Amino acid sequence: MTVKDSTTQLAAAGAIALALLASSAPALAQTEVASAAAGDPPPHSVSLTSTQLFEFADAARDAGDFVTAIAAYRALAENPDTELRSEARFRLGMMLADQQQKYRAAAVEFRKILDEKPDAARVRIELARMQVMMGNLGAAEREFRTAQSAGLPPEVERLVRFYANALSARKPFGASLEVALAPDNNINRATRSDTLGTIIGDFTLDQDAKARSGLGLTTRGQAYLRTGIDKYAQLLVRLSGSATIYQASQFDDMAVSLQIGPEYSSGADRISLAAGPSWRWFGLELYSFSYGVSGNYRHPLGKRAQLTIDSVIAHTENRRNSLQNGEAFTLSLGIDRAFSSRFGGGVQFNSARETARDPGYATASGGISGYLYREIGKTTATATLSYNHLEADERLFLYLQRRRENRIGASIQGTLRSLRIGSFAPYAKLRFERNWSTIEIYDYRRLAAEFGLTAAF
Repeated sequence: MTVKDSTTQLAAAGAIALALLASSAPALAQTEVASAAAGDPPPHSVSLTSTQLFEFADAARDAGDFVTAIAAYRALAENPDTELRSEARFRLGMMLADQQQKYRAAAVEFRKILDEKPDAARVRIELARMQVMMGNLGAAEREFRTAQSAGLPPEVERLVRFYANALSARKPFGASLEVALAPDNNINRATRSDTLGTIIGDFTLDQDAKARSGLGLTTRGQAYLRTGIDKYAQLLVRLSGSATIYQASQFDDMAVSLQIGPEYSSGADRISLAAGPSWRWFGLELYSFSYGVSGNYRHPLGKRAQLTIDSVIAHTENRRNSLQNGEAFTLSLGIDRAFSSRFGGGVQFNSARETARDPGYATASGGISGYLYREIGKTTATATLSYNHLEADERLFLYLQRRRENRIGASIQGTLRSLRIGSFAPYAKLRFERNWSTIEIYDYRRLAAEFGLTAAF
């Protein structure tokens, strides 16, 4: 071991010891370092105030000794004084972000501060900046709106505008993964009726055509690559997928899609276009293949709200029933708003049109959905409610009536950041669906839950 290595390790060890002792006092940290033998009075002592310990940590940071700086900041972050530990976490987060490019770790530190001080606008802006650096643009925009909801000083407003206008400087690549256990009392969204009424009499349904309960493993993931085209545009390649796996494999549901297209920035507005294929499997067999184009437009409505418009045009080929082949057109309009630093929500209006070779499978639908979120300490609670109406063009030959449906859905979710594991936190979700249909086989109710891990911010 070299003399330099020994000096660095001694300095780090000394910082850890001093920082741990300093964290035991609220405002003034007194530490005594004794070198005498057991039972002898200490020959000398060293006193450090919290201010001096901050200076010590800052000096280590500026010298590039991040091990020592992290040890001191983390020890100060355990101080019972809220202001002191918040300041320590903020300096630690800024160091992790700007000098080590550890954006996810920095975001965790900023999130810890906001759990205790939700009105800390500067901290929330830095959290939004971390979301931008990680490529989580929707989350970044929400944090910007939340920060502005309570009003900001002029100098902070300028900082918000600077970061908001810099959203085009995005992370070039990234990935996410979510895993959960999913108990469900109707895994196939099927009727509970024993029979199906038709023009030639009632058919008896087998067990696979009726509602089945089960415990599934649900996974959702995404990977993306972003590269610059010019000053105002970037090319985004995104691969996403989801799967719910059951012990009875005939009910497995899996989907994969690939999207490629440009993203444009014009002032505060953003426009994204994409095209690509999608595949879906039921029971480990290919169910459908589709390809098409999609568009997304986002426009800020003042400081607290945002307008979002999404549209999709796609051609779908059903591999099990070619009479369902056709085109799909969807359009949705949503408004999201932050009401305060802990409370927000949004509403979305949607419409869809699906054509088919058999008019009995062609449908038109429309609906409305809304959500509210509330931060309660270190827990984020989210509630959603939706309604959708659907009608088929014509009656299928076999059935007694033309298909008409009304569906409602509701869910509640809690994300528990107090139990954070790294940058992920456990969550619990309960979801209810009820679909009323003129065709018995489409009439169902469903109660499902999820218990898993998700990104903590």
